[in-house]
Amino acid sequence: FVRLSADLLREKLPFNEVLQLLCNDLNNSVLRDAVRQINNDLRQGKDSEEAFIKQERVFGKFTSRMLGLASKSGNMADIYESTAKFLERNAEFRKNMRQALIMPLFTLLILFGACIFYVAYIFPETAKLFLKLGNELPPMTKATLDLSDFLIANMPPFLLVSTIAIGSFLYFLRTPTGRFYKDRYILKLPVIGGIVHKTTIEIFCRVFYSLYSGSGENVDAIRLAAEACGNKFFEDRIKEVSIPMMLREGRGLVDSFKESGVFTPTALSRFNAGAETGTVKMTAVQIANYYEKETVYKLKNAVDLVQIIVAMIIMVVMTALTLVSSETALVSPKSPLG
Repeated sequence: FVRLSADLLREKLPFNEVLQLLCNDLNNSVLRDAVRQINNDLRQGKDSEEAFIKQERVFGKFTSRMLGLASKSGNMADIYESTAKFLERNAEFRKNMRQALIMPLFTLLILFGACIFYVAYIFPETAKLFLKLGNELPPMTKATLDLSDFLIANMPPFLLVSTIAIGSFLYFLRTPTGRFYKDRYILKLPVIGGIVHKTTIEIFCRVFYSLYSGSGENVDAIRLAAEACGNKFFEDRIKEVSIPMMLREGRGLVDSFKESGVFTPTALSRFNAGAETGTVKMTAVQIANYYEKETVYKLKNAVDLVQIIVAMIIMVVMTALTLVSSETALVSPKSPLG
């Protein structure tokens, strides 16, 4: 919807005609009803921001606010274009992150479960057969059998403690404090952390560009851009450090951003150059475009690296299981003659 609206507005179509066209063409019934309701509210003279915020359940908080503000601004097409770009990049980034992290983690989880099943239930049958025959077990075989006995004896409490620990951790991550710490430390992860950090700055700059006007209303633009970036730690630093410095101490944009500690030296350098030349708005979109190209390239490399690491872990585990099985195969039963 947002992308089509941006394209039609670029063609200089009146906004009411854009809404009417999309009402007839949208396949999603929920979205179609929401657009129709917005169109009716605007025809009745209601405030555009109010009309879109009423449909926040359909569009989401950020999108509703952006589209509502677009009608009040003098650059509706630009704001729709920036919002569409933000939504597309956000969807693409989430998809790539799932590919880079979730699927490998799922693969490792399956591998872990298979190893536990092998050690706890399959391997002991063979090892105990040799014990019944009076054979002395090799070191790795004996250690694996001891681990198997431990798992079987402590499986119920082990599963209970693991379930409670994992459930509590996931619940904590859903709380505001949990999200804050998760978003804070995810920026420090090797390989992925830098990509997440730069993507967060990219989203901030893209939204900031669409709302920045060069007037005193830019605090709202900064606040909304911080909320849009999707990182609670980044958002908190902007709201609790940068904005208060600008309002209470009268500090400049670049100094306030620097004190927040969440912008890269490259971004700060570019903002400083933009502030000196009066081109902060264009500088923001330049930073966004630069980091978009960089993160797309680096994320592809990160996906390849993670897949290689997972493949190496699988290889190590399979090698260990093969060694244990091979050692077991070399055990010779004692002769009945002694």
